[in-house]
Amino acid sequence: MIRTNLSTRPFYNERAVHIGLIVLAVIVLLATAYNVSRILRYSSSDTRLATQASRDEARAADLRQEAARLRASVDPHQVELASAGARQANDLIDRRTFSWTELLNRFEKTLPDEVRISSVSPRLDRDKGIMLLVHVKARGVDDVQEFMENLEATGAFKDAEPVQDRLDDEGQWETTLDMGYIPEAAKPAAAQTPEEKPAADPAGRGAAPEEPPVPTGGRGRGGATRP
Repeated sequence: MIRTNLSTRPFYNERAVHIGLIVLAVIVLLATAYNVSRILRYSSSDTRLATQASRDEARAADLRQEAARLRASVDPHQVELASAGARQANDLIDRRTFSWTELLNRFEKTLPDEVRISSVSPRLDRDKGIMLLVHVKARGVDDVQEFMENLEATGAFKDAEPVQDRLDDEGQWETTLDMGYIPEAAKPAAAQTPEEKPAADPAGRGAAPEEPPVPTGGRGRGGATRP
C-alpha cells in the first residue's frame, strides 16, 4: 500500500477556524447594534431636552414681559388707596374691643358735679394705642383739674392734658382734653357709702338682723291699747 502524499498542496482542517471567525463576527455585530441603539436613544433624549429647554426659555421670556407690563400698568395712587383701606379695616377690627358703655361708666364715676362732657372723639394711634379727645365744660379750671386727677386715679386713663382752653359766651370754661385710654385696665372698685356697708357682729357672721320697731302707742293685737 502506498502511504506517500502525492498532492502539491497539503490539506488542512479549516472548519474550526471558520466557526471561530463566525462567532467573533456575531459578537461584533451584536455589540455594534447595542451601541447604535444607545446612541439613537441618547440622541433622541438630547433632542427632547433641548426642545423642552427652548420652550421653557420662551415661557420665561413671556412671563418677564407680562410682569413688566403689569408693573407699568400699576397706579401708585390706587396702591396707596388700597393700603389706606386696609389700614382703615384694621382700625375697625381693633375698635371692636372698644366699649362705649364702659367708657361712659368710667366718666360717670369720675365726673365732678360742676363738669359736663360735650363730646368724645376716640382715635387709634399705632404707637400709643387708643387716644381720646374729650370736650368738657366746667365752672372753672379747678374743676377741670379735679376731673383730670380722677381720670388718672382709675388707671384706665393716662397722660391727660388740656390742648385747648377758652371761655364761652356764658362764662363757662371750655377745655379739650387729650388722653390715652386703656380699656383692659382694672376697673376701679365701686365706692360704698357708710349706709351701704353691712354692719358685722363681733363673731364675724355678717350683718345682724334688724329688729322691728316697737310701737309706742296705738292698738296692738286683739285691739288692746299698749302703754
